[in-house]
Amino acid sequence: MIEVALMLEGQNGLNWERWQRIAQAAEDLGFVGLYRSDHFTNPQPPDMDSLELWVSFTWLASHTKKLEFGPMVSPVSFRHPTMTVRMASAIDDLSGGRLTLGLGAGWQEREHHNYGWPLLDLHERFVRFEEGLEVVSRLLNSDTPVEFEGKYYELHDAILLPRPTRPGGPPILIGGNGPKKTLPLAAKYAKEWNAVFTTPEHARELNGILDNELEKIGRAKTDVKRSLMTRVLYGKDEASLNAKLASVGRSREELQKVGIIAGNASQVVEHIGRVAEAGAQRIMLQWIEMDDMDGLEALAKEVLPQVQGS
Repeated sequence: MIEVALMLEGQNGLNWERWQRIAQAAEDLGFVGLYRSDHFTNPQPPDMDSLELWVSFTWLASHTKKLEFGPMVSPVSFRHPTMTVRMASAIDDLSGGRLTLGLGAGWQEREHHNYGWPLLDLHERFVRFEEGLEVVSRLLNSDTPVEFEGKYYELHDAILLPRPTRPGGPPILIGGNGPKKTLPLAAKYAKEWNAVFTTPEHARELNGILDNELEKIGRAKTDVKRSLMTRVLYGKDEASLNAKLASVGRSREELQKVGIIAGNASQVVEHIGRVAEAGAQRIMLQWIEMDDMDGLEALAKEVLPQVQGS
């Protein structure tokens, strides 16, 4: 069995009407979680509605009861990590401990240019990212004031108050497939690692690399939960599936080669099963068609009972 959650691209037209409708449906239909990206816009226009991440989570925390949720992922380039951790801790408490704090380095050049956020070159981006992870980790885990001096961030006699209700606060998630930078950071800081848009076979290989990184620093393999996020093109019948395949201009076989799930209920179940066999404990299905509520309901009713026993 594997847990199944939804993932939305927040910059693809997410507004209050869609967010509230999908959140309620996700909870009612039995998905374990609802995650979303943290972007101002896409790499290419046209620009669409893009509901602010932490505001949307504040609503979700107080209007749902079971859904787990979090950013996939929130770049340290958009907000100072001391502000991110304050918001995350408060929202986690408000929800009764359902937030996972996904953090990232930032990657999309257009939105950083458009809105005046420095992206930095790749090396410095990861220097800043690790400093941000250190700041967040220290504030979440220390009951006494902490000090930190880095190139990009500093803490002087700083403490997070009120203290998180959960010991250690919301768990940190790090997403990405990079074996040289991302996986070592996940081994050091994360309680969950999320593979992104990859095949089950590649996810299995990356799991092994993460296991080795954990062993190097004395953490157990079980200390880090494994999840995978990828797009799903689900067709409740042949016509609806063909329409979705036509919209992306690729065949089902072509999509599968890059880890995207496409098919009817039995084909989706088969792919998710291979993801579970590769070591993932949770799969996050990217649902691009935010207004296709009939398709979402059909996916839940036909797939969820077969893969997560609901």
